[in-house]
Amino acid sequence: MKAPNNGWWRGGVIYQIYPRSYQDSNSDGIGDLPGITQRLEHIAELGADGIWLSPFFKSPMKDFGYDVSDYCDVDPMFGTLDDFRALVARAHALGLKVMIDQVLSHCSDQHPWFVESRASRDNAKADWFVWADAKDDGTPPNNWLSIFGGSAWQWDTRRCQYYLHNFLTSQPDLNFHNPAVQGALLDTVKFWLDLGVDGYRLDTANFYFHDTLLRDNPGKGAPDPSKPDPAVNPYNPYAWQRHVYDKSRPENLPFLQRLRALLDQYPDTTMVGEIGDDDGLARVAEYTAGGDKLHMAYCFDLLGPHHDAPFLHGVLARFNNVVGDGWPCWALSNHDCERSATRWGGPSPDPRQLRLMAAFQASLRGTVCLYQGEELGLPEAQLSFEELQDPYGITLWPQYKGRDGCRTPMPWSADAPQAGFSGAAKTWLPVATPHRALAVDRQQGQGDSLLAFFTRLLHWRREQPALIHGTLDLLPGHPQVLAFVREDGPQRLLCAFNFSDRPATLPLPAGWTGATALAGSGLTGARVDGATLHFEPWGGLHLQA
Repeated sequence: MKAPNNGWWRGGVIYQIYPRSYQDSNSDGIGDLPGITQRLEHIAELGADGIWLSPFFKSPMKDFGYDVSDYCDVDPMFGTLDDFRALVARAHALGLKVMIDQVLSHCSDQHPWFVESRASRDNAKADWFVWADAKDDGTPPNNWLSIFGGSAWQWDTRRCQYYLHNFLTSQPDLNFHNPAVQGALLDTVKFWLDLGVDGYRLDTANFYFHDTLLRDNPGKGAPDPSKPDPAVNPYNPYAWQRHVYDKSRPENLPFLQRLRALLDQYPDTTMVGEIGDDDGLARVAEYTAGGDKLHMAYCFDLLGPHHDAPFLHGVLARFNNVVGDGWPCWALSNHDCERSATRWGGPSPDPRQLRLMAAFQASLRGTVCLYQGEELGLPEAQLSFEELQDPYGITLWPQYKGRDGCRTPMPWSADAPQAGFSGAAKTWLPVATPHRALAVDRQQGQGDSLLAFFTRLLHWRREQPALIHGTLDLLPGHPQVLAFVREDGPQRLLCAFNFSDRPATLPLPAGWTGATALAGSGLTGARVDGATLHFEPWGGLHLQA
């Protein structure tokens, strides 16, 4: 029987927590679940509806938890199952939903499933992973590449075969063509639902299935540096292939339906899938259409360097054309990409630009996902090679510095040791010195701070039905200003943003003369003068018809 779903996630705000870097409660230099629990009030006061926890499962931490060795337990580094239960209880008491990161496409090579699978070619789990014989010359079975560099195939001397790993060699891919694998993974999903989680962020949701014929991917040549793909590092030859056979396979859809059917047994639950694909919006449409697969999905269109009005207009135009009634989750930052304050704002971002970015994201049709520290305007931390922990960055240094710069500890108290994150003498990644001046205690109670702006904006947004549920109709493209109309029932809002450091004007569209600016969001820098909108640099407004 299908359980009721109140749709809290439709138009909601999800706050992403990277557990290693949020709050350390036991002074070992690494964040943990009790630390998160003690900081949940910050998230509730901000105006979020739920949290997404990056992995905290048992893991050898070769990829910091995205290499799972036990899907149904907490790594001692982060605490215990009782600590997780306490976190869920506290979050629910504060009105926050709890979503966890589910890494289904691959696991750790230390997971008992893989240990058994690699032991021989005829054991009970021999085909739980993707194994293949070498070619006659001993080379891998095809040309598939790993996102982390090199071949996606690793030779194993126990079976004298190659196994597939789309990421690190220590992250073997599970064989989803085996029904027993699907069943075992669904059991792990159910385990956490029974513990009270409200949903999942699905890591690499389009990577579950591979082509059983192991056909070569076609090449597409070196990427155009002027048109970077935000989902793929341009210095990685992975970007030279069209990934037709190693991911985004049609067999994925029936499994997503099985996953959805499981979640539908639990009230008010949701899933958001991470889509890394050459055509991410097409996959978002495919995976969220019909109401029987993912509730929502996100791709990397807004996680790249481009952010001018024509680019953003193009993304939204493609979204409207391709995704239709599918539901997106929009993020400007996460644990895998350079922080938006630096990526869009440069070395010294204009505070007005950071406010505009937040207001733009909060005005889109879809669910908002904020990454920890975004509400503080944290820039990307600059680390030396010796300080790096991320294997991706270590492999591709110096052209690519990895993901550690967005994963440094959260600054809570500007003048405290380790900025209030930890009592340890040394933390797993260093606290970034420029982050101290932006710490929570420096911004709390300051009416002109970015934290105050985010808090005002998110609470205001909750009262605007057009922004939560409404349709989105784009106005014609403009070299500086992005504008669109959100409408739900009697409320019609014109949302307009000057994505440039120069003044701009925009004629009011037909039917909007006499409209008044809707106050309360905190967004400034634009006004109506007759039939024209006038914008200061990085200015914006919401007009109500």
